[in-house]
Amino acid sequence: MEALEEKLAAYIEQQMATDSAHDRQHIERVVRTARQLAEAEGADLAVVIPAAWLHDCVTLPKNAPNRHEASRLAAAEAVRFLRSIAYPDHHLEGIAHAIAAHSFSAGIAPTTLEAKVVQDADRLDAIGAIGVARCMMVGGVLERPLYHPSDPFCQRREPDDLTYTIDHFYRKLFKIGQTLHTAAARAEAERRNAFMHAFLDQLGHEIRP
Repeated sequence: MEALEEKLAAYIEQQMATDSAHDRQHIERVVRTARQLAEAEGADLAVVIPAAWLHDCVTLPKNAPNRHEASRLAAAEAVRFLRSIAYPDHHLEGIAHAIAAHSFSAGIAPTTLEAKVVQDADRLDAIGAIGVARCMMVGGVLERPLYHPSDPFCQRREPDDLTYTIDHFYRKLFKIGQTLHTAAARAEAERRNAFMHAFLDQLGHEIRP
């Protein structure tokens, strides 16, 4: 597995796009979390590890009109690459499904334990301290204001994360824990959600008139 991961890491290094929220460090975190979840849940590492390394081998910008196609494109590219290094064919279907199903925008339900593990690992990386940091990075790239000037925490309006960065917490991030499949991931999500609530509490204290 170590020799395989060296090949996967080298390939990913060549494929990395300019999206700072989906960089090499994001990939490494997802791989690490996916390994932990797979070991806790009894998933097949021969499927989980390649899928985790390659899940973002094709990425599209957050605001791209065809963003929902990215995970399917990544699945096809992953299969092409794995065949080029003679990875066993009988794992490829499971890897492709795990990659295609990991994305929110694709709308593909994971049907295997391995796909659920990879999806959970990727979604956990969107919450907690790293989730806060990634949310701020994406908001900055898209040049969105940090918060609504009179209702920063969506108390009297519907969240609009296309306009305000903090709204993304209410539109999506706090809901991620409800979408997770594995018990290990749900337990970790509770810890990460607690941090995000604490962050917003502190932000509210600092911006209060």
